[in-house]
Amino acid sequence: MNGLWVGLGKKAPGAQSPVARPWPATPMRKSLTGLPMSRLPIASIARLSRTVAHLRNGTGMVRAFAANQSGATMILVALCLPALVGAMGLSAEVSYWYLRQRAMQNAADAAAIAAATNGTSGYAAEAKAVAAQYGFHDGSGNIVVAVSNPATAAGCTSNCYSVTISDKVPLFLSEVVGYLGTATANKKGATGLSAAAVATSANAISYCILALAGSGAQGITSNGVPNANLRGCDVMSNTSATCNGHNLNANVGSAHSTNNGCGIVQNSNVPVIMDPYSSRASYIPADNCGGMYYQEPAKKKDPALPSSNQMSGSQNWSQKIICGDLQLMGDTTINVANGLLVIENGQLDTNGYTLQTPSGSGLTVVFTGSNNASYQHIPTGGGTLDIAAPSSGAWSGIAIYQDPNLTTNVDVSYAGNSPTWELSGMVYLPHASVSFSGAVNKSSHGSYCFGMVIDNITVNGTADIFAGDDQCSSSGLVLPSGGTRGTLTD
Repeated sequence: MNGLWVGLGKKAPGAQSPVARPWPATPMRKSLTGLPMSRLPIASIARLSRTVAHLRNGTGMVRAFAANQSGATMILVALCLPALVGAMGLSAEVSYWYLRQRAMQNAADAAAIAAATNGTSGYAAEAKAVAAQYGFHDGSGNIVVAVSNPATAAGCTSNCYSVTISDKVPLFLSEVVGYLGTATANKKGATGLSAAAVATSANAISYCILALAGSGAQGITSNGVPNANLRGCDVMSNTSATCNGHNLNANVGSAHSTNNGCGIVQNSNVPVIMDPYSSRASYIPADNCGGMYYQEPAKKKDPALPSSNQMSGSQNWSQKIICGDLQLMGDTTINVANGLLVIENGQLDTNGYTLQTPSGSGLTVVFTGSNNASYQHIPTGGGTLDIAAPSSGAWSGIAIYQDPNLTTNVDVSYAGNSPTWELSGMVYLPHASVSFSGAVNKSSHGSYCFGMVIDNITVNGTADIFAGDDQCSSSGLVLPSGGTRGTLTD
């Protein structure tokens, strides 16, 4: 029994307590952290082990990543990308600024020229209207169009007109590189752009066709004239001008009111040009016809014209007055340098023949008389007027002249015949309504110079004035001129 109790580790009744012997000490395992495992909860130990393993794996990945050179360029691109984007944005915006400034400069140039050409109290409105046509409306957005008429300006000493157009354009990608602009718009950075131009009034424009329009009619009209060619010619209406379908190929078209399509360069609101030749009427000789003005027979029983009203062959007079109608009976040559043919209360009927001036000769045909409805004051017939105007004297440069006091039976319908016009000089018909559809050639022995002053003119499809109409000054003719023409000085 005692042995049993001893084996069970308990003291047997009545037995002496044995001396206790210690169990052999077993070393306690430590965790990966160095702490006894008995001091760590089982779950914490597991998590810690996994963490350490991940760290060991991560260290390897870092070493592998550091050793791997794949994709190194992408890093450089990523580092440089902000600078690249900024540079591209800045270059794009600089290009836009340049184009915008050039457009502003074109608008400022055109506006300054318009202001100088206008030359009236409405010059500022004219300039702003032109700038608006270029897309720069004063007061729209940040656009400002400033127009002034200073006493002097850059390159200009008088009659100066200055236009400055300014705008503020917003920033886009240029802000990436730190560019903050030169101005502010809507509390944001912007770039300020501006363009300036100065123009002055140049010499007046010379017009080969001037419509005085004293009747109040539209001065110049064309209706579908694809073949009309007034090359080398400038035209002016003292009222309005309308060209439908074609600009007449005139170099400059001007109108006191509105010019709708006439001329390659088109001007409106041009000051009226006064009649430049009315004073020549004082040179018309006195009427010595005694009230007898012979007319061509209208009926078979009417008497024929007297020989004094008929003409042919070579003529050497310097002045001749015809009382009534004049009818050519054959080709007629005027052999004087400053010939004057005055027709009192009558027409000039070429009758199929040619009235001409040879080399060195000149002729002015004057229609005068009264406003009796029985009299015609125009050239007629199916012949040819081959006339060069005198180059000196009282009638210098004038080929055909209607007395400005005539208002009845003065209209002309010219279609290239009845008669044909081959003229060098001015055709003055101040109260005539003219329908013009034929070709005007220079005279056979005259210069390249043609002018026409009328009340109003309708130009049709086949109207054609000879090229090189630029010899009037050397031929003794001062063309009508007026208005102002702006030219840039800066």
